[in-house]
Amino acid sequence: MTETIANLADLARPTVCGRVVIKVGSALLVGPDGQPRREWLADLTAEIAAAHARGQRVIVVSSGAIALGAARLGLPKGGRGSLADAQAAAAVGQIELGGLWAELLGMQGLTAAQLLLTLDDLEDRRRYLNASATLGRLLDAGAVPVVNENDSVATQEIRFGDNDRLAARVAQAGRADAVLLLSDIDGLYDRNPRDPLARMIPLVRGVTDEIHAMADGGSDSGLGSGGMTSKLQAAEIAERAGIALAIINGTHPSPISRALDGGIGTLFLPRRRDRGRKAWLGGRMKIKGVLTVDEGAAGALLAGRSLLAKGVTAVAGEFARGDVVEVRGHGGTALAKGLAEYDAAECAAIMGRHTDEQADLLGYAPRNAVIHRDQMVLL
Repeated sequence: MTETIANLADLARPTVCGRVVIKVGSALLVGPDGQPRREWLADLTAEIAAAHARGQRVIVVSSGAIALGAARLGLPKGGRGSLADAQAAAAVGQIELGGLWAELLGMQGLTAAQLLLTLDDLEDRRRYLNASATLGRLLDAGAVPVVNENDSVATQEIRFGDNDRLAARVAQAGRADAVLLLSDIDGLYDRNPRDPLARMIPLVRGVTDEIHAMADGGSDSGLGSGGMTSKLQAAEIAERAGIALAIINGTHPSPISRALDGGIGTLFLPRRRDRGRKAWLGGRMKIKGVLTVDEGAAGALLAGRSLLAKGVTAVAGEFARGDVVEVRGHGGTALAKGLAEYDAAECAAIMGRHTDEQADLLGYAPRNAVIHRDQMVLL
């Protein structure tokens, strides 16, 4: 495919965007009374049907289970008063949420499928591949996968915490071309959108520190757990995997048509196309440890070389061989993620040492690198 995504309108073109992930937050799907916003959802499912009719395949990442379940159980704080409340609300709400999508998509002649995922399902390589295969088969069969975090079993230690980043990870697993994050504002602004001088940013080529500084980390609705910060983190995951991501306003009827036809929103262009294991590594969120490296090692990494023990200056965290660790420069800048060839104690023992010194320290012949370049992705 030689065509590429260059603007919002391209996200409706099946020749450049054959697969798209649409993320729907709790505040859009559920009203203040805890009841689903059926009329708005009916408009959205009609837009999904239109995308199918023009040759696109759609994955939905849907929040709302906790909000729906909390209303049914009469739980305070929208079911988010405690982890136990959230888990119980999700257990009740998932049934209603799945039924709601199945009913409304069914009215458009589409078949809904439900996938409940935890963070570990996409952090573990084998389970990630299983999820990828399931998504692929469902899309090939013409179904609409509806994905949500499995809040009924997720704990604070393993949960995504918001569905923005989940949407980006699902897009990787589903080999999507784009992600649409439906928000409560038109897009990313250069400052707090309440400021009368605020200006919306229509196009972003790479999420930088300057872009992060524009983000407001909160969610005003009280129903969701994401904010602009989480959306930028999702954009970073997507852009490294060659996936475009758009933030659009979901509060209007037929929000996708409004945004794409009118060019109203912020489009984050992909920076590169990591494939396979490297795409999975780049999107991983659970880091078991950190290796700090000197300037020489940092330069070698940027040149595409492996990380050698001689360039490591500090080791932090408890990790085993095969765990994902982050590589940082001396200023604390994240340079890369990769699979460690040694555990934390071994890394600490051989850091700063030449290869010919490592056998005596380890008690066995050293491996070729602390992180091999084939098991590493630059950030």
